[in-house]
Amino acid sequence: MASTHQLFLFLFISATILILSGSSRASDCKINAADPSKVAYTITVDTSGSGNFVKIQDAIDSIPSGNDQWIRIFVNSGTYVEKILVPEDKPCILLQGASSRSTRIFWQAHHMTNTSATFTSWAENLVAKDITFQNGYNRPVISANSDDRNRRQAVAAEIIGDKSAFYRCGFIGLQDTLWDVQGRHYFKECYIEGAVDFIFGNGQTIYEKCYLNVSAGNLRYSNDLPGFVTAQGRFSADEPTGFVFNMCALSGTGLVYLGRAYGPYSRVIFHNTAMSGIVVPEGWDAWNYKGQEDRFTYAEANCRGPGSITSNRVAWEKKLSRSELRALTSLSFIDQEGWLSKQP
Repeated sequence: MASTHQLFLFLFISATILILSGSSRASDCKINAADPSKVAYTITVDTSGSGNFVKIQDAIDSIPSGNDQWIRIFVNSGTYVEKILVPEDKPCILLQGASSRSTRIFWQAHHMTNTSATFTSWAENLVAKDITFQNGYNRPVISANSDDRNRRQAVAAEIIGDKSAFYRCGFIGLQDTLWDVQGRHYFKECYIEGAVDFIFGNGQTIYEKCYLNVSAGNLRYSNDLPGFVTAQGRFSADEPTGFVFNMCALSGTGLVYLGRAYGPYSRVIFHNTAMSGIVVPEGWDAWNYKGQEDRFTYAEANCRGPGSITSNRVAWEKKLSRSELRALTSLSFIDQEGWLSKQP
């Protein structure tokens, strides 16, 4: 990741842009009341040229600015070597692949965190299904004889827009794989792979039935220090943000912390999650906020597996009440007005 100061500044600017431009965005997408799953029309992308477009970005660009009806972009099987941007003025897009194994968007940028993403979405009301987003810069990983100095931040997906949902998608990288920047997001049955801060940002997000594959065993630096699953950047106690992992599975290679604080009020919950023995006993790292640990909300509940043993966790891991846990793990944490049910 970039430095804490740089990222906080970027997030502040991003949030300000969204607020100032809010009046120009469509607040909701038009749906068919009888069948909300219906879309207005479908655009097809195919590498062979048999669809409407060969490139995904061209299909996105064809959607009119200020669109307020659901439009499906169906992406046939293939590897699309593109850097994709969904701009803020093009909400209500359903991006659907043939399957996460056969439809892949691939890029290898790595210069800066906020310019490296293979896929970036600023738009609200985005749905993606059955597609994989990969930043291949760090793959294959540096060889065992390397000191790993060539490893860089290389984001696979950067999600900024509110009301964004991902189903059966893949996110593949090593460092900073998934930038869950801000907004309310939902990931279901997704595959997320990485080693260092590979889910990071300040989103208000539920990850449900997702598989988190840790590749920290591929790192060759500082005597094989553990990696980190999350780096959540909540800035104040009043912010509703946080990462909630519900009914997920965590395994892989090497050792890993469940998270480190990327903000002074960082909040991450693991609930009903299976954890292999790759989790370090301490579980969590205060990182740059040592001495402020009482502000974090790091908690585990009803987890299982050798990595879920909490007897040697940091003393400041939270014990949530049943009502607190219910409030954070139910869909109402991200969806009190029913936006998920209005998406195709």
